[in-house]
Amino acid sequence: MRLDGSARSLPVVLSALLSALLLAGCAVGPDYRRPELPVPAEFRQQPPAGWQPAQARDHEPRGAWWTAYGDPQLSQLVEQALAANPTVAAGEAAVRQARAQLGQTESARFPTLGAGAGVSTSRSGGGSNGGAGTGTGGGAGGSGGVASGETWRLSLDASWEPDLFGRVRRSVEAGQAVVAAGEADHESIRLAVAAQVVATYLDLRTADLQQKLLDDTATAYARSRTLTGNRYQAGVAARVDVVQADVQYKSIQAQRLDAELGRQTLESALAILVGQPPATFRLEPVAGALPTVPVTPLLLPSELLLRRPDVAAAERSVVAANARIGVAEAAWFPSFGLSASASLRAGSLGDLFSSPAWLWSPALSIAQALFDAGLRRSIVDQQRAAWEGQVAGYRQTVLTAFKEVEDNLAALRILESGIALQQETLAATRLLLTLTDNQYQAGVANYLNVITAQTSALSAERSLLDLQRRRLLASVQLVRALGGGWVDPAPTTSP
Repeated sequence: MRLDGSARSLPVVLSALLSALLLAGCAVGPDYRRPELPVPAEFRQQPPAGWQPAQARDHEPRGAWWTAYGDPQLSQLVEQALAANPTVAAGEAAVRQARAQLGQTESARFPTLGAGAGVSTSRSGGGSNGGAGTGTGGGAGGSGGVASGETWRLSLDASWEPDLFGRVRRSVEAGQAVVAAGEADHESIRLAVAAQVVATYLDLRTADLQQKLLDDTATAYARSRTLTGNRYQAGVAARVDVVQADVQYKSIQAQRLDAELGRQTLESALAILVGQPPATFRLEPVAGALPTVPVTPLLLPSELLLRRPDVAAAERSVVAANARIGVAEAAWFPSFGLSASASLRAGSLGDLFSSPAWLWSPALSIAQALFDAGLRRSIVDQQRAAWEGQVAGYRQTVLTAFKEVEDNLAALRILESGIALQQETLAATRLLLTLTDNQYQAGVANYLNVITAQTSALSAERSLLDLQRRRLLASVQLVRALGGGWVDPAPTTSP
């Protein structure tokens, strides 16, 4: 194989290539350090009795924490939502997009190779003409000709820009952080969707109990209306008692319709969460007791930062912003390019491969901006400001995480006490209703007293259900605030 004269510069290019390889490990820009955070030693709110500290399991898969509520239908709905919810699917697609973008960035680390082939045809031609003579003879003459030829060509091209000052390396570092942040955001979406399904389902179960309570109350009011009517016919009750009993019965009927509408709204919301149209989704009413509040292992504040996916996503965004500073600072340094092309030519396709004559042309290029009117400085300042903004956002996310844990711990504790007091109130209103009803039937109390006692009893029943619902929802929000569930949920306890 024969080389042309340009191959004499090949040792120079190889020397430059070796130097580039030796320097490629350098990277300008700041290395990442986790920002300092105000992390308390423990939560101010004390956990409920029976709760135990949990071991940090940030690298383990999140457990099916919703199973701790002991409702198979709820577990089925959550699993269905995680598989079919459009928001979850969009989050997963965003992760794949970030990974593909990272692959595109990583490709800049390697040389690019190209090949080409072609054939060209050339044609050339010419001619001459003679003139006619005089006299007894004359003649005419002329000649012409055409020549043609083919040229076959094969070429190989390679180019590479060594990452001497870490521009590509920092870009890859930023891309990896973006992928990690996207994965954490996807986990946040899954956690949020699961928590929303659980909360909506608990609201629906509470609505079922509210509906049953209103149905039972309507039945009791109907009996009272009949009794009052009979007493009026017997002349021992006033007409106003009959009217009051009728008004009260119709009022409870209106409340039943309102409760039915609320349940339908919750059922439609669940349908959307599990990825189904509301017209094809149906949950039969359940009149059983509400699930008990599960015991959730409590993390230390420092471990909370390792479990919450939104905190992880915020920190990964800080990492990406930090790496982009290095990308911007790399623009202050020159860029080196190495390229080489090789080609051979022949008059026929057979000659192209039988006796190749390679023509080599290696090249080394260096580029450096000398004046940009402050462009690079502005870009670096912009990236540093972006990093400071991400750090502030990270700290805000951490503070919000601590707040949510504290708030829901307080809610569980306070609502537990409120439920105990409300149960005493309910027992007192039921006794009052019994006594008042007996007095009315004995003729020593008017019907207005009965209505007041019935209204108080119904209000106490509904208030107790609402407090139990709020405590269940606080337990859901606490699990979400702690970053999700655990592989083996703890057994449930009474509310």
